[in-house]
Amino acid sequence: MRSILEAAERVLSVQPTASLEQVAEAAGVARTTIHRRFASRQALVDALALAAAAQLRDAVDSAHPDTAPPLVALHQATANVLRTKRSWRFALEQADIPGSAAFADQVALAQRCVELLGRARDQGVLAADADLEWTRRVFYALIGEAIHGHTFDAADETDPDLLAGRIVDTLLHGAGPRA
Repeated sequence: MRSILEAAERVLSVQPTASLEQVAEAAGVARTTIHRRFASRQALVDALALAAAAQLRDAVDSAHPDTAPPLVALHQATANVLRTKRSWRFALEQADIPGSAAFADQVALAQRCVELLGRARDQGVLAADADLEWTRRVFYALIGEAIHGHTFDAADETDPDLLAGRIVDTLLHGAGPRA
């Protein structure tokens, strides 16, 4: 099943309208194998989104956002999310669609992010009056821009840890001059 989902991600990220037959060919399995496991193309897309959302949740969990120092957790979660999103671009876009099979997972992750940002605010990493939902949206936009917005020409733009540092620094300090 994992090989089918990985093949589906590869195929659908390049050709979002690809058929189950094209996915079967990329996975190296018979068309009937795909049809036996997935009643429809949408069932495959839903399974793909759920699998990717679970990996994203695991990536965030491994940063220990509830117990690690907030700045450490924020950096590690960012690097982990970058790694995961690079591998599951199509599937995670599907998970963001309201009503999709994995949308509730995305909402729960957004809430966890706000909670982590709240811990950061409580420890003085963010301004005391920071709007946490707005800060989360800006953080997500920075991650999205890092994934989709450039060509990864520079070496530091391909390393998730270095890129996470840039994202967190921009989130916390903006692009203005340093004091």
